[in-house]
Amino acid sequence: MVEHKRALVDRVEAGHSSISIRRQCQLLGLHRSNLYYQPALEEGQETEENLALMRLLDEQYTQTPFYGVRRMTQWLRVEGQVVNPKRVRRLLRKMGLWAIYPGPSTSKAAPGHRIYPYLLRGVPIKECNQVWSTDITYVRLHRGFCYLVAVIDWFSRYVLSWEVATRLEVSFCLEALDRALARGSDKPQVFNSDQGVQFTSLDFTARLLAEEISISMDGRGRALDNIFVERLWRSVKQEEVYIRDYQNVGDAVNGLGRYFDFYNHRRLHQSLQYRTPAQVYWQTGQAGHS
Repeated sequence: MVEHKRALVDRVEAGHSSISIRRQCQLLGLHRSNLYYQPALEEGQETEENLALMRLLDEQYTQTPFYGVRRMTQWLRVEGQVVNPKRVRRLLRKMGLWAIYPGPSTSKAAPGHRIYPYLLRGVPIKECNQVWSTDITYVRLHRGFCYLVAVIDWFSRYVLSWEVATRLEVSFCLEALDRALARGSDKPQVFNSDQGVQFTSLDFTARLLAEEISISMDGRGRALDNIFVERLWRSVKQEEVYIRDYQNVGDAVNGLGRYFDFYNHRRLHQSLQYRTPAQVYWQTGQAGHS
């Protein structure tokens, strides 16, 4: 029976049916609703079609981070996708992507979360551990996706820590922060982030305040306030994620681990006079540490 049903579905999808769907279902003893039934997705899962759209949105956002929902919707339509703004908005929010421009109601944190002012406008960055920064980005998998958070030193571009998770929760951001602070290096004077609920959470800000670290936050849509992390994400996506096909979270962790080792210790940065982030961080800012 299952084979007959599958054959019927294949014929209908291929458009090769010579008799009506109603009659074919009658002959097989099937109700027509069974023919089109799709199993319900588990919480957090997306359809194959939505995953494909998320891949397209991620790559286009990397190229044009100033595209909002309307432009992204129109771009997808030009690419032959049938989408509406509501669907595009939901997928972008699920990916944690926001257009780079100030907009209305983009700076609201979760209820009870304090927003800290941006402390770095016009401030020259002259040394390691003067400013650390963090952010979250979307990483595609073969059949799904995960999220990546990293902590970076602004002056040296050195990636101090990173973590991967399948949900946008505070816990994996705290793990990255704790790993960065536990390195044995000096703690930062200022820690900068956006106003995402993970970074405005009481657990996250209390950890920084306990270390007497000044908290700085830029608003959503002001990625230029956190430009060094944005540049890091562009490098990660173009030099690693887009040329790989991570099958699962384990593959992503292994691939990203290799890439960050390369990024820190072997990738030459023009802005660092063709030195590596590790050379600048450990030799310039961490004399006496190994």
